[in-house]
Amino acid sequence: MAAPPIAVFDLDGTLAETAGDLIGTLNVLLTREGLAELPLSQARELIGAGAKALIRRGFEAEGRALSPAEHDRLFDEFIAHYGEHLAGSSHLFDGVVPALGRLEQAGFRLAVCTNKYEGQSVKLLTVLGVADRFAAICGRDTFPQYKPDPRHLTETIARAGGDPARAVMVGDSRTDIDTAKAAGIPVVAVTFGYTDTPVAELAPDRVIGHFSELHDAVVSLVRAG
Repeated sequence: MAAPPIAVFDLDGTLAETAGDLIGTLNVLLTREGLAELPLSQARELIGAGAKALIRRGFEAEGRALSPAEHDRLFDEFIAHYGEHLAGSSHLFDGVVPALGRLEQAGFRLAVCTNKYEGQSVKLLTVLGVADRFAAICGRDTFPQYKPDPRHLTETIARAGGDPARAVMVGDSRTDIDTAKAAGIPVVAVTFGYTDTPVAELAPDRVIGHFSELHDAVVSLVRAG
């Protein structure tokens, strides 16, 4: 039996609005280090490439460069604190649940490929009520490689049992778009996520502004591919 088509989603800024909890944890670290907190409106665009990049960007925004040892220490502190506060204000973006249902009804398998740690990703998606919709939830630590390495995406597809020739990535950032392009997989970019560059300028295959547009974008790319 042929493997089904598959839609692979990024998590932060794609499926869920998680900025409040991520920046909340960053601000805890900044405060511990004697620096001022960053307002969410300013810090939101710092998200998109994983926690380690968020920490580096956040401290650079406050004028402080981190040594490798400091960066590693702060990363460990970030993961520990965030793991206990990852669902304080986080929520699914509008339209996610019906969009997932439409793709499932169309025969798609669903998966998550995120640079958030796997355990925290599963925990968050469970709290948000959608973890069981995904055949695989693969994080930064699931495989030896992580985004933008294309193997993170291709291994996620393999773990979920999807057809890589009929796969589509859905993301919100340069990291997602670069990963999909490197893997030779079409990518849909959402406009409401975390990016310092408008996603349309990063040349994804499709751009959507709401999850109600997802089904048609994904199906059209699979048919074209």
